[in-house]
Amino acid sequence: MLATDTRGHGSRIALVHGFGQDARCWGPLADDLARDHQVIAIDAPGHGRSRAHRGTIEESAEALSAIGPAIWIGYSMGGRMALQLAIDRPDLVQKLVLIGATAGIEDPIARAARRKEDEALAETLEREGTQRFFDAWLARPMFAALPDAYRFREEREAQDPHALAEMLRRAGTGAMTPLWDRLGVLSMPVLALAGERDARFAREAERIGPSKLIAGAGHAAHLEAPDATIAAIRSFLGPA
Repeated sequence: MLATDTRGHGSRIALVHGFGQDARCWGPLADDLARDHQVIAIDAPGHGRSRAHRGTIEESAEALSAIGPAIWIGYSMGGRMALQLAIDRPDLVQKLVLIGATAGIEDPIARAARRKEDEALAETLEREGTQRFFDAWLARPMFAALPDAYRFREEREAQDPHALAEMLRRAGTGAMTPLWDRLGVLSMPVLALAGERDARFAREAERIGPSKLIAGAGHAAHLEAPDATIAAIRSFLGPA
């Protein structure tokens, strides 16, 4: 059973965080939405209190289905899980918001190269542990604009390195079956967000569906430019 934290009233919104985070890593977005929605912040499979639920993106989406019908908001890896859920179980996804997410790597050669990169990262996690791993992870250019307060080092370093390593191997972008040719089955309203400085995911967002770029933000747009991200999401959601 996935561990969740439920707050607020009104429409149900399920939040699925990115790799290495947990349900506490949403910053101002969760607090703002909880003012007039029922917010369910989930420890994604392989993370936090759900570390025993380790699986592929498909298996992770199946685990998320236990939450039931909701508006789903997913960031990065969590966005890929939420997108898979929307395709596999559209009855559970009333609306879908993706932040810095992709539908996978189409080119087989590029996907195989990414699998090798994810395997190397997994081995680093198992060998060096979470502290040294996230020192390097958060030093990546895609996180350069991430404020210190929203790097969530304590939450990241408390993760089980072996669980995270297994998620990289089984649910990393290199292991994921691309979903681009299945996007046409999405019948619910979709909003794909990306930071304007996050070039790759900005392109991916435009391909996924109706999209909006968040000015001045990188990969974690909801943490780097929370006000603009919240405004975009609220405009999309409409009245609670």
